[in-house]
Amino acid sequence: MQDFDPSKNLMTRRDFLKFAGGATLSLFSLNPLLKMSSLAVPVPNQTPRMVVIFLRGAVDGLNIVVPSAENYYYELRPTIAIPEPGQAGGALALDNHFALHPALNALMPYWQQKKLAFVHACGSPNPTRSHFEAQDYMELGTPGSPLAHNGWMNRLLHVLPPPHTATQALNFGPTIPRILEGPETVANIASGQAASKPTLLDRPRIDAAFSQLYGGNDELSRTFQAGKQARQEIASDLQQEMQMANNGAPLPNNFVGTATQLASLLRRDERIKLAFVGLGGWDTHVNQGAAKGQLASRLTPLGNGLAALMNGLGTTLHNTTIVVMSEFGRTVKENGNQGTDHGHGNVMWIMGGSVHGGKVYGAWPGLDESARYEGRDLAVTTDFRDVLSSVLKNQYKLNTSQLEQIFPGFNPSTSKTLSGLF
Repeated sequence: MQDFDPSKNLMTRRDFLKFAGGATLSLFSLNPLLKMSSLAVPVPNQTPRMVVIFLRGAVDGLNIVVPSAENYYYELRPTIAIPEPGQAGGALALDNHFALHPALNALMPYWQQKKLAFVHACGSPNPTRSHFEAQDYMELGTPGSPLAHNGWMNRLLHVLPPPHTATQALNFGPTIPRILEGPETVANIASGQAASKPTLLDRPRIDAAFSQLYGGNDELSRTFQAGKQARQEIASDLQQEMQMANNGAPLPNNFVGTATQLASLLRRDERIKLAFVGLGGWDTHVNQGAAKGQLASRLTPLGNGLAALMNGLGTTLHNTTIVVMSEFGRTVKENGNQGTDHGHGNVMWIMGGSVHGGKVYGAWPGLDESARYEGRDLAVTTDFRDVLSSVLKNQYKLNTSQLEQIFPGFNPSTSKTLSGLF
């Protein structure tokens, strides 16, 4: 890359944002149309916040929260069913009907402490089995309608009270996901140790050039300055955390490392209101495995990472809610490749200090053929927006009008199936 000479080059707003987003995974993607607020001085951390973990690829909810009391589950999954509780490699009993995949044993203490709950037979009412459509619908919060331009988490930021700062929302990943797209500012951070590695804009000559070019008081300059300050603050926090953990040695798993970093940031920074992490690799068409195998190998670091996040939050856990979701579930019957295909209903996970956990919520429809969606899939009896609306009402004390702005055209159900979740 040639050195940038501000005296010989002019850069458009689009060019600047493209450079800033592409040149560094840990520089923040900032919308220049938003009038930036000044960064507030952190105060004792009482901010209500929500963390969303999206499992991209449609995770198999039936092998996560196992309907271990149902014969159909074992009949239709002869090679991939998780053995009943008490058997070798058996699921971990949650109640008389459901059990947890043994690879998630790190989460059992939170279940027993009633800080973890599940909502089964949950998902989008839209029938699509396309990953791309289903993810878009869930991230936009408008199943069946791709017309929404902003993600529901960005719309949530809009209705939350000020201050609206450069670090009000964090995304861990290379690009801003659909769920956070919109006019509100979002900080984009690389996952793991890459989050605090120097970037092109950390080089003194490039930093000086950009600081000279964008040192004014116009919108684009304020955007650059706010993003630069936000990156410096968060990178400093992450560097301190890495030095304290194993003397800076790499953590053994990327999500565990990301979760540990996120917990540290949430503890330290009052300004963070939302965080998002997308995790891939859940499309298990072939050789899914049962208590061990492909799915189990992914669930183990997921469970360990969630446990690290819960534990790392410390006293701030009481005002934090964690939601784990996926675009749809898998077929009830295993396929000929000892895997599962795209399905419909799934399970959502809710964790946090204000959750009334230790319970599987939702209306369980059963797995007999007449109860299955189109005769093949777990039916959806709870709309995912009902669960999210319950979280948002509890976490941020939102009213009906505000929820309508976040999920336009949706009226939360008056069903009692989520009663007592918080």
